[in-house]
Amino acid sequence: MGQHPYFAPQEFATRLARLKERLHASGVDAALFDEIEAMTWISGFGSSANRWRCVVIPLEAEPLFLIRALDASVCRQRSWITDVPTFRDWEDPVPVLAESLRARGLAEATIGLDFDSYGTSIARMAALKGALPRARFVNIGAMVAELRLIKSPAEIELLRRAAAIADEALRRAATVCVPGGTQREAAKVAQQTFVEMGGDPYRPGPITAGRGWDFLHGHLGDEPLSAGDVVHIELTPRIHGYSSRVMRCVVLGEPEPERLRATEILAELQDRQIAAMIPGALAEDVDAILRDGVIRAGLRESYDNITGYTLGLYGDAGPRTSDFTRILHPGATWRLEPGMVFHVYASAGGAALSESVLITETGPELLTHLPRTLLINR
Repeated sequence: MGQHPYFAPQEFATRLARLKERLHASGVDAALFDEIEAMTWISGFGSSANRWRCVVIPLEAEPLFLIRALDASVCRQRSWITDVPTFRDWEDPVPVLAESLRARGLAEATIGLDFDSYGTSIARMAALKGALPRARFVNIGAMVAELRLIKSPAEIELLRRAAAIADEALRRAATVCVPGGTQREAAKVAQQTFVEMGGDPYRPGPITAGRGWDFLHGHLGDEPLSAGDVVHIELTPRIHGYSSRVMRCVVLGEPEPERLRATEILAELQDRQIAAMIPGALAEDVDAILRDGVIRAGLRESYDNITGYTLGLYGDAGPRTSDFTRILHPGATWRLEPGMVFHVYASAGGAALSESVLITETGPELLTHLPRTLLINR
């Protein structure tokens, strides 16, 4: 059995027990997972989809991790799953999977999948049905994503460490945002800080410079910075895939009074929003504090994006940069629970602020701790 570098075996045993309880309630005999986040959360290991791979969890029989032969060794090192059937890169993995399921008596089983999985194409589903014609494939939805919403103490510890990295990396990146510097230099400093402080060598997050009022989520540029520029920095460090996030704006020179006012209003509204993030709070009510407040203050005519989303585990090679399993928006009727972690973010009037927030039994806890204001390089 493999040994994970951070989580103890009991962590995975608890996850497996929670998952099997949900699977039993859904009426399936086994479930197949091929999104990297789900595979990693269940097994301790995930790989890219260059070749299709999956984890299968039967209710009764032993689980299996189907993977290309090239990746089998590291899979066995990291995962508690001991049955790792393999295939060569030029071979079709589906017959190998079908044989493994037949060996477990699952050739005629009810098998659950997430029909919205980015890992299962229409062609893949057809191949599965062709290889197992007597099996029944049913939709169990994003079951693992739902289970992942409530973080364990070990997961929360990783998110705390990632938040500390985010704070320090943003502080250091901001110091090189000076006339003659570049966004690329800020990105380099941020990523160096990630690795130096024990984070994963992953991309730093959006870093964008401009002079207008609406340039968040832009592209990294090489033009030298100059007085009057504003650099938007949103950093997304990870430790073993677990990411906390923080966002600030750096002003080169004297900030405009309007931008200062917008930042103060956003900070006050977001403070109120965070204070309302208590167990049992209705998500749409938490969202409305910021959304409606920004519009009432005249900072935006409309607020078309969400104001927060869940944080947690991100796959090294997944297509999603954010986890929208739960998002704060008008009409969000779910309630906050202890153990949830969110990235709450606000932008208007040429300013932007964000924090990583843990919901505890007694209320919200900020994981990120930078000053909640514009960062000014005069």
